[in-house]
Order: sequence, then C-alpha cells, then structure tokens
Amino acid sequence: MTSREKTFDRLARPYRLLEWAAFGSLLERARFKHLDRLRDHRRILLLGDGDGRVLARVCSLAPQAQIDSLDVSTAMLAKASARLSPADKCRVHFRHADALKADYPADTYDAVITFFFLDCFTNDQVATLIRRICPSLRTGAIWLFADFAEPAQGWVRLRAKAWVGIMYAFFRWQTGLTARQLPNSEELLLQAGFERSAETTFQRGFVRSVVFNHPGSQT
Repeated sequence: MTSREKTFDRLARPYRLLEWAAFGSLLERARFKHLDRLRDHRRILLLGDGDGRVLARVCSLAPQAQIDSLDVSTAMLAKASARLSPADKCRVHFRHADALKADYPADTYDAVITFFFLDCFTNDQVATLIRRICPSLRTGAIWLFADFAEPAQGWVRLRAKAWVGIMYAFFRWQTGLTARQLPNSEELLLQAGFERSAETTFQRGFVRSVVFNHPGSQT
C-alpha cells in the first residue's frame, strides 16, 4: 500500500459531507448534467469516482453497460461497491490502480468519465493520461468531463482563485497531492483532437461540465 493510497483512503468516510459543506449540491449537479448521454453506451471507463455516486447513477442510466471503475483508494472502491445491487456488481470491474500507470485495453471503451479528477494532476500528467487512454477508445466514444475552472475576469475570478487555493492546500495536507494549480485539461483534450459537443457552466464559470467527442467520432 503506497502512502498516496493511505492518504486518499482517509477521505473516504467524510468525503461527501465535506463536499456538501463546501459546495452544497453544485458538484453533484455538474457530475450528473450530461450523464444521460450514456444510455446507449456499452463499455465505460470511470476514473476516480470516489464514493461511487456517479457509478450508481451510470448503472441506472445504462443498464446494458459494462463498466471499469478505477481508483487509487481501496476505501473509495469499497464505498462505491456498497452502493450497487448484486446484479450491478456483476457488470462493474473495480480496478485498484493509479490511473497514470494503469493499462487500458485497446479499442474497448465508448465512453470515459473524469469528474473532478483531472484537477489532481499537473499539465504533463494530464497530457500523459490522455495519450494512454486514447488508444483504448472506440470510434464514436465520448469523454464526459467536469471540473473547476477560473473565470476570465472580475470578482468571480478572484473568488474562484481563492477557493482553488484553499482546496489545493487542503488536499496537500490530507493526501500529499503534488499538484498546486488547475491543469489546462480542456485545452489538452482539444489539442489531442477532441471536440466539445456540449458544455454547461455553473456559478459564472467556476464549475464546468463538458462533453467531448473523440477524434473521428460522430456527433
């Protein structure tokens, strides 16, 4: 067990309470905004879902899907598994792994989900992760993304920067997170050839929920 794994395990029990204390239902609304696009998808890769709220919703929305749920924390995976019915557990493959080091089977997934996950990494790490995942995506795949952002200007930018600073300080303290600022995840996806097909902003751009289409996919 790595030290990183131990520290993320520490947040498994209080994670939802901490989230609601800080943001209410904001992050959950961002996560769920575009999930209905998964109804007809059959192979889904879910990265860093935490306590499993997204996984449970995906199981309900896409009853035919086979889902790989990957997380570095065994405690988070256990909480996610506890949310599922026995039937749903049979079609979910829980993977205890570091996303940056995991192997992804080629030409397999028709959807990837990263909600409030890529902000745990640096720009170089996000770019590496995208390069590792792209060969595993099938034609027509989508990438569902939700995360924090810093608005371009005004008091909302100042508020966002303050919140982001607090969050990174907290996670460095609790988990030893090395990232210190938001990566340019959306720009990196665009540079990799993805295209935005839908986007929703919350709190004047502080939180974004975006659907990206894989290169060569049909919108």
